[in-house]
Amino acid sequence: MHARWALPLAVIAALPLGCLDRGEPRSRAEQIAEAAPPPAPGPLDVPPSAREAVSLQTGFAPIVSRVSAAVVNVSSVRFVRPPTPERIPFFSDPLFREFFGPRQEDGRGGGDGQPPPGPRVQREQSVGSGVIVSREGHVITNAHVVQDASQVRVALPGRPEMKAQVVGVDARTDVAVLKLEGGEFAFTPFGDSDAVRVGDFALAIGNPFGIGQTVTQGIISAVGRGNMGIVDYEDFLQTDAAINPGNSGGALINMAGELIGINTAILARGAQGNQGIGFAVPSKLARAVMEQILEHGRVIRGALGVAIQDVTPALAEALGLPPDTRGAVVSDVSAGSAAEKAGLRRGDVVVALRGEHLTDGRDLRMRIAEAKPGTQVELRALRDGRSVELTATLDELPEPKPEEPVQAPASTGALGVEVAALSDELRRRFGIPDDVKGALVVGLGPGSPAARAGLGPGDVLLEVNRKPVASPEQLKQEVDATGDRPVLLLAWRDGRTRFVLVER
Repeated sequence: MHARWALPLAVIAALPLGCLDRGEPRSRAEQIAEAAPPPAPGPLDVPPSAREAVSLQTGFAPIVSRVSAAVVNVSSVRFVRPPTPERIPFFSDPLFREFFGPRQEDGRGGGDGQPPPGPRVQREQSVGSGVIVSREGHVITNAHVVQDASQVRVALPGRPEMKAQVVGVDARTDVAVLKLEGGEFAFTPFGDSDAVRVGDFALAIGNPFGIGQTVTQGIISAVGRGNMGIVDYEDFLQTDAAINPGNSGGALINMAGELIGINTAILARGAQGNQGIGFAVPSKLARAVMEQILEHGRVIRGALGVAIQDVTPALAEALGLPPDTRGAVVSDVSAGSAAEKAGLRRGDVVVALRGEHLTDGRDLRMRIAEAKPGTQVELRALRDGRSVELTATLDELPEPKPEEPVQAPASTGALGVEVAALSDELRRRFGIPDDVKGALVVGLGPGSPAARAGLGPGDVLLEVNRKPVASPEQLKQEVDATGDRPVLLLAWRDGRTRFVLVER
């Protein structure tokens, strides 16, 4: 999905699932649609005996026959002005471009779905999947399937291919909502994704590689998967049901014929398809996003105004806390934010929200995002070994800003890092404000402790073991005083600060 998954230290790549249709998308979609029986309008009711209907003789056929009418093929057209990436068929999703490059065609103006005026552009055609979730024709799919598309078309079983309106897109969860016109539609009811258990059977239905509707079977391998770096808000269901490029936006179904997830991503070690590790946005989250898009045209989220990271045992010990501490450590507090007004400080470890214990940073991030701006929330944090109770009134989360990658030259230094004093020239070059004081990272040794910890050129080191440093000399003095023990640094990067534990 997002290219930031492919971090320099990442070992496993997350691959989004949309793909390019090899032939004529429209005629192919119509052939697929014509081959299937027409659905009966209305909800896809599953009788109470549906779970018992799965047997050695019938398999999952009774469930599939009811649900498949509401799983659709989604094709989109977008026009881009390159740089020119590699041209290899099938894969047009953002992260697949990194490995394979999109299929592209020259595009000119003139007609429906044509490119905007201007210089010569290229045309990208991608294919994914979607699920009809209302009688009125609302479709949930992935944001990366339809984002920035000039034209979106949907192929339904038993109906001609039709245009779809993009009602809204939420890139932070990779969920998008489409609207179909033309009467009533068969739809799949939402299931309770909170009730899903590891080991439950699951069916994945979608349009892999653009070949047409395909059903695969597996189990729920894990629930609550997060911190994958795929999207901003992650609470994925993990399944081993075969998922491949083109399944993006397709349905993950339980044994009651209910929608429990929207298939979104796979993990693969350089492979082009299914490796038995797939991820789906849980239906509870997808439904909440859809309802906000339908009501507001976008998703409105609460914001605390902090940068946070998980409390690992090593980090907890470095902060003077028991190694089994669970929660989120505050690495930065935005000026004027809800967190600052509530009295939250850098280095605080938030362990509870509204009286409920937190498991990690993802847990805090998801709960804050679910709350409305203006909501008052009670926080419990650990500060210098004691517990503090705070109340914050949430702000509204602003739209995200793109981040620029950091280029890292090789060098050496005390921890395998080379630092320099912050001159006016270096501040201009790296965009560092005057109020940021510390030592600037200008180089790293390959495989050095600092490189392994994630530091990069342009980072400003503000603290060593919770003590402020204002110069390279002071930094070296504090690092040397640490001996062979791990060094806890506070680093500034692109307007944010975070704790970095460097182990030698």
